[in-house]
Amino acid sequence: MKSFPLLFGALMVTTFLQAQLVTGDDIAVANTENGQVRGYIHNTIFTYKGIPYAEAKRFETPGKPQPWTGIRSSMTYGPVAPLVDPTTTVMDESEFVFHHDWGYTSEDCMRLNIWTPALDGKKRPVLFWMHGGGFTAGSSQELPSYDGESLAKSGDVVVVSINHRLNILGFLDLSAYGDPFKTSANNSMLDLVMALQWVRDNISNFGGDPGNVTIFGQSGGGAKVNTLMAMPMAKGLFHKAINQSGAIRSDMFEKPVTQAIGAAVLEELGIAPGEVAKIQEIPFDLLAAAGKKALKRVENQLKAEGKPISVFGLNWGPSVDDEVLPYQLFSDQAMDLSRDIPLLIGTVKNEFMASLGSGMTHATLAEVEALIKQQRGEKAEAFLAAVREAFPNPSMPSDLMDVDVLFRPGAVFQADTKSAIKGGAPVYMYLFAWQSPVMDGKYKAVHCMELPFVFNNIARCEEMTGGRPEAYTLANRISQAWIQFARTGNPNHAGLPGWESYTQANGTTMFFDNECTIRHHHDQALLKLIQP
Repeated sequence: MKSFPLLFGALMVTTFLQAQLVTGDDIAVANTENGQVRGYIHNTIFTYKGIPYAEAKRFETPGKPQPWTGIRSSMTYGPVAPLVDPTTTVMDESEFVFHHDWGYTSEDCMRLNIWTPALDGKKRPVLFWMHGGGFTAGSSQELPSYDGESLAKSGDVVVVSINHRLNILGFLDLSAYGDPFKTSANNSMLDLVMALQWVRDNISNFGGDPGNVTIFGQSGGGAKVNTLMAMPMAKGLFHKAINQSGAIRSDMFEKPVTQAIGAAVLEELGIAPGEVAKIQEIPFDLLAAAGKKALKRVENQLKAEGKPISVFGLNWGPSVDDEVLPYQLFSDQAMDLSRDIPLLIGTVKNEFMASLGSGMTHATLAEVEALIKQQRGEKAEAFLAAVREAFPNPSMPSDLMDVDVLFRPGAVFQADTKSAIKGGAPVYMYLFAWQSPVMDGKYKAVHCMELPFVFNNIARCEEMTGGRPEAYTLANRISQAWIQFARTGNPNHAGLPGWESYTQANGTTMFFDNECTIRHHHDQALLKLIQP
C-alpha cells in the first residue's frame, strides 16, 4: 500500500497537470539538437512555438540553425515570411468569418510549432501541417483553426506546423549566377525538407514517432504535399500524406522560364549579372515590386509565344530544376517516389464560389439559370443537369452556380493516377459538403471551411462554423478520421460508414455532412463536361 506522502504527491502532480495553464522557468523544458527550449502547458498539452529549424542567407540553401546556450523561451509564434502584397485593408464581414492573425514578418522566418500530450518517450503519430496561401502568402498562425492543441489532445498525437520562405524569397531562380544560388528556384521547398529533417532528428524528445509522420496541408499547403511527394530528397521523411483542396492539374515551369524571370528581376533592379550579390541587400519592398514586374513581363512573352499559363497567372512557385525537383509532379518517376505513401485527398463542395463575388447568394432560380446560360452557352442545360445529378436537393438556387470545378477535377485526376499504381499504397477520397449557417448560409462550404473540423477547433472558429452541436459532432468524426489515417494509413473508425479505398473504377467518395455517406462517381457527368 502506498504511503500518504506518495499518494499526496501523486495527487498534487495530477492537479498541477490538469490546471488550465501551467508556466514557469522549469516548465515544459525539452531538448533539441540545437539547445533546450521552454514552452508551456495548456489544457494538459505541452505547447512550443517559434523554434528555429533552419537558417539561410537570402536566396541561398538553408542549413541547420546555430546552437544556443541556456533555455530558449518558445512560447509565442515566430516571424512569418514577408508578403509581396501585405494586407492593409480587409472586408469587415469576411474578416469576421475567417478571423486572420497576420503576425509579424521577417526574412528569418524558418520556425516551427509543436503541440504534444507529453514528454514521455512515447512514440505518437506526428501530423506535420503546411499552411495555405499558395506559395506566396500565409503562415502557421494565420487562421485560428490551425492551432494544434485540440487535435493533439483528442488523438494522442503530436502536431507540428511551420513557417518558411515564400514568394520571391523562396522561388527566385538565380541559379545561372553562381553556386551560392544553385537551389534558389526551390529554396522554399528545401525549407520544408529541413523542417521534416528537424522532426526526424528531434521529435522523439517531444513524445513523437519520427517513423510515423503524416504531412498534411490545405490549398497551397496541399500543393506543398504534392510537391514533397515528388522530391527525391524528401523520401523517407514522411510516411503518409493528406491533400486538402490543393490538387490542380498543371505542369511546373522549367529552367528556361524560371531563369528568364530571374534575369528580368535583375534588369528591373538595375543589377548586372556579375554583381548579383547586390540583390541580397535590396530592401524587400523594392525586391517584391521588381518581382511583380518581371513576372508580368515573362507572362506576356509566354502568351505571345502561345505557351500555356495557369488559371492563376504566372506566379511564384516550385519548378523543375534538375537539382531539387527533377520531375514533373505527375510523371511516372515522381509517382513512383511516393508509391508506398497512403494518400487521403479531397475538396470542399463550394471552394471559391461564384455567388460570393457576384452578390447572388439569395438570387432566384431564374437569375441563376440566366447567369449560367450566359457563361456556358450551349452547354448550359447539360451543366445544370450534371450539377443536379451530382448534388440533388439544393438548399438554394445559387447552389447550382457554386459547385467547385477547380479543385475537384485535379483531386480526381490525382486519385485516379495514384490508385492505378500496381501494388501501390491506398488512396481515400472525401468531399466536405457541410454548409455553414453563418450569415444566413452565405458561406456554405467555402474554401477553408473544413479546417476547423479537421483540427477539431469548432470552439475557436465559431465565426466560421456557427458553433452549433452538429458542428462539434462532425468535427469529432472528421478529426478522428485524420487521426486514424495518421496512425494506420486508413481513416476508418466507428463514427463513419465503411470507407473503402478509392479506385478509378469505384469512384468511392466519403461525403462529410451532418449525415456522413458514401457515394460512387457522383459527379462523373459533370467532370466529363468541364474537362478541357
